[in-house]
Amino acid sequence: MTGHGGDQFITAHRDTRVTMSADPLVDRTAREEREAATLRPGATLAHGAGHRAVEEEPDPERTCFERDRDRIVHSAAFRRLAGKTQVVVHPTDHQRTRLTHAIEVAQVATSIARAVGANVTLCDAMALGHDCGHGPGGHAAEEAFDAFLPDGFDHGPWGADIALHDLNLCAETLDGIRNHSWSSPAPVTIEGEIVSWADRIAYCAHDLEDAIHAGIVGVGDLPTDVVEVLGAERRTQLGVLIRAVSATVVEHGMVGMDSRTAHALSQLRRFNYEHIYTRPESLEQSHVMIRLLQQLVHYYVDHPESMPTPHVGDDLTVAAVTYVAGMTDRFALTQGERLLGWDPETFPPGIGHRYNIRGAAS
Repeated sequence: MTGHGGDQFITAHRDTRVTMSADPLVDRTAREEREAATLRPGATLAHGAGHRAVEEEPDPERTCFERDRDRIVHSAAFRRLAGKTQVVVHPTDHQRTRLTHAIEVAQVATSIARAVGANVTLCDAMALGHDCGHGPGGHAAEEAFDAFLPDGFDHGPWGADIALHDLNLCAETLDGIRNHSWSSPAPVTIEGEIVSWADRIAYCAHDLEDAIHAGIVGVGDLPTDVVEVLGAERRTQLGVLIRAVSATVVEHGMVGMDSRTAHALSQLRRFNYEHIYTRPESLEQSHVMIRLLQQLVHYYVDHPESMPTPHVGDDLTVAAVTYVAGMTDRFALTQGERLLGWDPETFPPGIGHRYNIRGAAS
């Protein structure tokens, strides 16, 4: 209950024996010096960075990017990713969520960063935060919210500018989150470019694995040119793709991928779109979520008192979109049932859904 030891200090275990030298604390200054000595030219150094919208005193122990990573991990927006669908397929206990997707993107991004001498911590922060702007129900949320915003709804900028705004993150971290999609302007850091590739690499591999486990596709359905280059299993595919990006950075000094491997990745992504993302069942579920989310936005515009914080003088439409976009799948479905009178039997299968013994929504 209280640990073990004497008057000087307490240990967790009665038989603790391991020790290390009692040297000075590795504080922020020491960590920044270590970065400067070990990262390659072109990598983003924490020293001299850390530009925030609201100026803050530097943390005594952590670099600015370590601080950003910690803030993201402890944020409500990041925690809610656990309840947001990654891809709308029939769920199992092992299916990815937006949270596990973010963690896997971070694994890919930091693997590349370590190999090429880029800033691992900055890649980690960007990757963990890159999808915090996503709404419930997968990519259906973007189409649902587009109708309410003059410039449309893009989860990258929304995450950087809305969902994570209160964290006062560094400009470099926000840029990587805002511009991780390939349709966005190029990120300003090498780490942002790495995360852009890591996102695509991770979701192409793990969405396929989820679909195989769900019985939607089989390994034998994969195109031959994908299997020949990337392999058929997620672990093999990730290894090939991570090494391909790392090799390109080392050889050319820019983040990219050799054309043969990049073509195989493109073919894998095309296969996923045709057989997973746009299959009739997925599109049907997306259409249900679009209707639900749009009706919820209309409800909160008409009943602003139902939102948890007052919005006097605010743009009610933006406030309603912000509130609904922050919901988990389960909470959005619950609100649809409670506020809009939706029949649970019409809800698509999804993460966090309640099921009766017959497997139907209840």
